[in-house]
Amino acid sequence: MKPLQLVPLVFCALLPALVQAQSGSDLIDTFCTGCHNQEDWAGSLALDALDFTHAGKDAESWEKVLRKLQAGMMPPAGEQRPDAGAVTGFVTELASRLDAEAGQVTAAPALHRVNRTEYRNVIRDLLALDIDAEALLPLDNASEGFDNVATSLGFSPALIQGYTAAAQKIALQALGDMSSTESTSTYNTAAGLQQDQHIEGLPLGTRGGMRVSHYFPLDAEYEFNVRGGPGFGRAPSVSIDLTLDGKPLDVDNTRSFRLQLPAGEHALTVTLLDTSRPAGVNDIYSAYTIPGAIAGVDIRGPFAASGPGNTAARQQIFTCYPRSNDEESACARQILTELGTRALRAPLAESELAPFMDFYNSGYAEGGFESGLQQGLARILIDPRFLFRFEEEPEALAPGTAYAISDLELASRLSFFLWSSIPDQALLEKAAAKSLHEPAVLQAEIQRLLSDPKANALVENFAGQWLRLRELETLTPETAAFNDNLRAAFISETRLLFASIIAEDRPVSDLLNADYTFLNERLARHYDIAGIYGDYFRRVELPQDSPRRGLLGQASLLTVTSTASRTSPVIRGSWILENLLHAPVPAPPPGVETNLDGDGSVKLTSSVRERLEQHRVDPSCNSCHSVIDPVGFSLENFDMIGAWREFDGDSAVDASGVLADGTPVNSPVDLRQALMQQQEIFVSTFTEKMLTYALGRKLEYYDMPAVRSIVRKAAMDDYRFAAIVTAIVTNPLFLQRNVAAASEDQLATAQDPVGSAPL
Repeated sequence: MKPLQLVPLVFCALLPALVQAQSGSDLIDTFCTGCHNQEDWAGSLALDALDFTHAGKDAESWEKVLRKLQAGMMPPAGEQRPDAGAVTGFVTELASRLDAEAGQVTAAPALHRVNRTEYRNVIRDLLALDIDAEALLPLDNASEGFDNVATSLGFSPALIQGYTAAAQKIALQALGDMSSTESTSTYNTAAGLQQDQHIEGLPLGTRGGMRVSHYFPLDAEYEFNVRGGPGFGRAPSVSIDLTLDGKPLDVDNTRSFRLQLPAGEHALTVTLLDTSRPAGVNDIYSAYTIPGAIAGVDIRGPFAASGPGNTAARQQIFTCYPRSNDEESACARQILTELGTRALRAPLAESELAPFMDFYNSGYAEGGFESGLQQGLARILIDPRFLFRFEEEPEALAPGTAYAISDLELASRLSFFLWSSIPDQALLEKAAAKSLHEPAVLQAEIQRLLSDPKANALVENFAGQWLRLRELETLTPETAAFNDNLRAAFISETRLLFASIIAEDRPVSDLLNADYTFLNERLARHYDIAGIYGDYFRRVELPQDSPRRGLLGQASLLTVTSTASRTSPVIRGSWILENLLHAPVPAPPPGVETNLDGDGSVKLTSSVRERLEQHRVDPSCNSCHSVIDPVGFSLENFDMIGAWREFDGDSAVDASGVLADGTPVNSPVDLRQALMQQQEIFVSTFTEKMLTYALGRKLEYYDMPAVRSIVRKAAMDDYRFAAIVTAIVTNPLFLQRNVAAASEDQLATAQDPVGSAPL
């Protein structure tokens, strides 16, 4: 058996003769079928059995060919290649054939549950209440890199119980629970947080400390205890500085005190202040450090509660309040109708309001008007139409038939895409008026939603998962140079860059080549960039030859693509190929040892590159690593946490390599420029990632014509962020749905989990 028969499509050698192909079919016959034929089946692909002139009949196979050719991964590095113009012509011709023969949308619908992050945002927007969703609900599974993919969002009896318990707690918190007993909430500073200097967001002139945002359930008295950390009290001139809601707090004992507070959210800052060296407004120019730290804050209460207060949640809920018993039922109906309309994302019919009023009546019988509202609100929060994003199918359509979703369903899709939350009143009104499908109205709403602060959900959720920032929140690299201050700075830099792309509506290719970044003093020192002082982040211009331009030079990405103890050219190269070029490499063959850290298969020399060179001696390893490693090697001047280095151990860093398409690279700048030469590939990959996130499902080969259509439309506006979003939202994949029955298991779990019994 020929060795190449075991190598996936991406690495298969083409015929060595360099022949100018006259057409797509000629190019295939000349360069491809020598390996990809019915006898050798290299990469499990026989191109001589496929009909290029009717590519749509074998679209799945041809889409694979197209992807590899676009990424420059065929022929493999070192092999002779067809003329670049011939390859470009072939790619254009093949894509045109696939697009011309593409059918209607064929993806089957899936029952889509609101995930934990969306649940938190919905409660925020519905009830003006920030909840700790992590404490209330379990972590959601992720698929295709995102936790909003419908097929991965399971539903079980245990999860039903979790949602039921969460609904009860949220309803009580929103309205105020006079039966609340004393409890203690504990807030700790991060174990690896350095507190010798000022921390962004805390009062100027202070050092270290923390900001605590706490929800106080009732108008009552609360007890505060501040815990000192290592070294606290060592310097007599260093004292605790307190603020509450931005105002200085004057108490006799800053370590332990009581306050009478109104119910609702309050922000407490606890920091250290050296009274012998006050910095004041010039703090950004002060580099002095102080000993000691704040370990945490404990808040206990409520004591001697006087009432539920006038919280933002109560103001949101009580659009009316009965002046007599005769007005209670009508007022309850008004409140529950308005809450139900927002929560269920559609106007409520009288019959749909009935279950909520039944729960109100049960609660009213037990404790009066507000007790009834608590029960009615809790019932809304466990309604299947709240927990699931249902979309109604028309009758008398055959399975697989595409149809336009309703305006209300479109409003929900749009808001969950851009805000990870429910539509606001303005969007619901346009949907209820059945005008949202009108192009001008839809375009205006897209722009409005993107301009709203809630669009930061795209930074937190889309970018946070695509760029692995969520993983960075829990990683602990094994180096003394890393601490929680740097962790926070790494995350902030990447979030701020992505947010600027949205806010300024920049081309998404700027993610690779932005001539600016965002730095504070700690991160600037880490990057060896001079002249940056203070802990606040500011925009910093970067020269053309800076290795820090774009994502490839940011410590966040470089850290999450390293191991805990060293850099990993393989992880870095694989991540870039898959997530920036959408050219994933196959897993190692069974039985191949991949551990480079002292398992005996490779000699532990001082350089990671030297270890990989030993590993690549095996031909079965070299076929993959010849594609992956040059990408990773080009970033080897960045250490495991993204600091620049010239040496790896005792060896000078060698960042040289040749990419799969034959492009030589010797540095991060070279790699960035190589990617920018074919920025359409990156834009296409970005579009695929965002479309996966927008639809909440895995993309299939039959979705690729839609991806190319979106990219072509965005190209007319320089691939700007809003242009890509608009092209996604106005594409049939987003505007339509197919007739297909959900599975019996899905339907069973979506039934009303509570029936008519009071909570």
